[in-house]
This record gives sequence, C-alpha cells and structure tokens, in this order.
Amino acid sequence: MTVVIDDLAMFDSMVGTHLGYSDYKLVDQPSVDLFADATDDHQWIHVDPVRAAKGPFGGPIAHGYFTLSLIPALIHQVFLVEKMSMGVNYGCNKVRFPSPVLVGSRIRLGIGIAEVTTLEGGVQVVIDATLEVEGAPKPACVAQVVYRYYS
Repeated sequence: MTVVIDDLAMFDSMVGTHLGYSDYKLVDQPSVDLFADATDDHQWIHVDPVRAAKGPFGGPIAHGYFTLSLIPALIHQVFLVEKMSMGVNYGCNKVRFPSPVLVGSRIRLGIGIAEVTTLEGGVQVVIDATLEVEGAPKPACVAQVVYRYYS
C-alpha cells in the first residue's frame, strides 16, 4: 500500500516511522548490462555469466551502484508526495552494500523516515532505505538518502 503525502507538513509526524515495502523487482542480466554500458563498468563479475559462474558468487552480480540506483524507481511504490512543485534527490549520508545481488534474484525496498528539516518553501527528508534480496539473510544495500520537496 502506497502512503500518500498530500501536505509536506505530514512528514513531521512520520519521523521514526517505517512506511513499508515496495513490490519485489527482478534483477535481470539485460538491466545489469545496460547499467554497465551507462557507467562503463564492464567487470566480468557483472557482465560475463560464464566466467562469473566460476567466480566467488557463483554467477553474475549487479553493480552496487545499480542496486542503489533502484531506490528512486521503487520509492514511489512506498510513498507518493502530491501537491508539490518539485522534488529533488539531494544526496546520500551513508551507503553500504552488505551482500551481493545475484542476477536473477528479486529485491524490494523498505523505507523509514529518519529526519525532517523545514526549508524555505519545503522540507528536507532523510530516508532510511534498505534494499533486500528475497530470501537473503542480509540486505543488499542500506543507505540514508536525502530528498528535498518544495511546495
């Protein structure tokens, strides 16, 4: 269920709250290959399934930054900000990749609101984001991402 935020002041009451999870998304080889092309990172552990099968992970894995880059795509399944003029990705405070994402696995995003700061004309929201691999004991990515929303 998507949380709809129709007034930026609603964020204040959400600090310390876990908002929920996105649907699972399949991480497939064509997507990883496109990311490799976009970033010019063609390391064999990402793009060579035959060689990667004999490597340390037993198959190709997604780039860490590919995993991180899925946050903006999945976040709107967890919450949607309406009645704003603009929202911008302001950056990250902390990012870690505790476990790999094997190609062919499914991941989902969990979101919590860590901090909200009032800005002129809007708010800055620090979000605790966790990308989980289905069935894995540790998350693939934990990050504090910062967004700014303007009314």
